[in-house]
Amino acid sequence: MDTDLIIKNSQDQFNYMVNELGIQPLNEFNESWSLDLEIQSRLDFRNKATEVEDTMIEGGALVGDDFDKLNPLTHLFTEGQYIRKIKMPAGQICTTKIHMKEHPFFVMTGYISVLTEKGIQHIKAPYQGITKPGTKRIIYVHEECVFITVHATDKTTVEEVTKDVVCSKYEDLPPSIDVVEMLKKINLKIE
Repeated sequence: MDTDLIIKNSQDQFNYMVNELGIQPLNEFNESWSLDLEIQSRLDFRNKATEVEDTMIEGGALVGDDFDKLNPLTHLFTEGQYIRKIKMPAGQICTTKIHMKEHPFFVMTGYISVLTEKGIQHIKAPYQGITKPGTKRIIYVHEECVFITVHATDKTTVEEVTKDVVCSKYEDLPPSIDVVEMLKKINLKIE
């Protein structure tokens, strides 16, 4: 079906619900349509990212201690902060956990391509950015890379911080930080 026809039919249905049934929308049609497209785009990325990660693991990708041996980690705690540094060799593809809290990150050396819900970003060091809650990355390392994250926390062990700042499944994101999970919690049908 033609996209323009889908939009027209959806707008006609929206107008019918507003005008004939007296339902008061929270947003105008265009805002509602844009929100729906954003949610669908997020869901598509999440499903594909999960599929990519599962396929990588089934294919023998390194996980856990084996991943950490190839990608040495350094952990540093200061008052109210946890700093995590990872050194990633060139030529690898990896996925990240899902971030639950906003925090800064720094690419100190190297060159990487990063795929997120927002698309592909090519990052050459030096670079700094902000990770938003709900972010999961698929990373290809073109040149050996040192990647640093800084997390505000009162936790004092790597295990505690990990539980506090990342999760493995989107369903584990607190609804208050993720619009898709929030809509699921109120039983809004999402296909």
